Amino acid sequence: MDEVLDKQVIEAVRRFVEREVMPVAMELEHRDEYPHALVEQMKELGLFGATIPAAHGGLGLSFSTYARVMEELSRGWMSLAGVINSHLIMAYMIVHHGTEAQKEYFLPAMASGRKRGGLALTEPHAGSDVQSIRTTAVRRGDDYSLSGSKMFITNARHGTVLAVAAKTNPRAEPAYSGISMFAVEKNENGPTVSRNLKKLGYKGIDTCEVLLEDFAVPATCLIGGIEGQGFKQVMSALEVGRINVAARAVGVAQAAFESAIRYAQQRTAFGKPIAQHQAVQLMLADMGTRLEAARLLVISAAGKKDAGERCDVEAGMAKLFASEACAKIALDAMRVLAGYGFTQEFPVERFYRDAPLMMIGEGTNEIQSLVIARGLLARYSI
Repeated sequence: MDEVLDKQVIEAVRRFVEREVMPVAMELEHRDEYPHALVEQMKELGLFGATIPAAHGGLGLSFSTYARVMEELSRGWMSLAGVINSHLIMAYMIVHHGTEAQKEYFLPAMASGRKRGGLALTEPHAGSDVQSIRTTAVRRGDDYSLSGSKMFITNARHGTVLAVAAKTNPRAEPAYSGISMFAVEKNENGPTVSRNLKKLGYKGIDTCEVLLEDFAVPATCLIGGIEGQGFKQVMSALEVGRINVAARAVGVAQAAFESAIRYAQQRTAFGKPIAQHQAVQLMLADMGTRLEAARLLVISAAGKKDAGERCDVEAGMAKLFASEACAKIALDAMRVLAGYGFTQEFPVERFYRDAPLMMIGEGTNEIQSLVIARGLLARYSI
């Protein structure tokens, strides 16, 4: 029955993308307009509860199916997958590390999309180096007072709740052991969403700077109820985030490849379709091979996550390879379309601008390479 549900969800998302997303994506993207109507439809599809257990009102999808869903969304418009990703990273932390009271309070509302979450981890001076964050949380009676600033926060403006990383013990050694995670609901007192960041691509979705100025948070919002567990909590959740980003890269690469191979069969040069010219065929073969390899790496990483196994190496490999493949495929698609690929009359220029985000988001590819290498050295230690 689960397999039937999985197939139904994937087909429903595919229909949604082709009927509702693709016709409006270019216009919304170029206006940099938040897709309120599409987000409402994603709520109706249950996508905000994709990986939240059915017991808490979610769909309870496997991570393998979730990756397929993210690929389909990204084939239509990658920004939509971003609305879901940060939300479900937060939900993952509550599902696996939250108290029972936190699960009962947050998860049903998050599954329905009534509460939409984000991850407030990155700071102006601390990206991949998570333990260098400076945001602090000081216990004062029944509350914690949070102070600090966060940068590049997805869903900050249009979301309603954020998973905020803060140091409850700034002097802890090692530094990461002093980090805690808080489920912070927005209210009239904050956090302050100071500005939207203008970006090369990934448009239409709010990416913001967030300020916390002695912002009071009930102690009951400390995820798991124990200080110093935040680094472990967020690292396990980021495995899901990296699978998401890798799946997004596959979706964008698929869209770019489809644009190129269709155009190559329609455009003629020197008396025949350019798809019959060897130079173009070589590019198409390379694009198709990279795409399939990327998809298989995502399937492998998601499968290990479904099995409950540690998959930091596999998720890192999938994210690294798929994002680099996506960038190459998007550029090659532009080369196949030539001048038209450089115009806004075709979506290829959007794929080209969106692709770099996957090489940077959820940890840069340079960091992914280090994670992969350290994991492999641990597995093959002598």
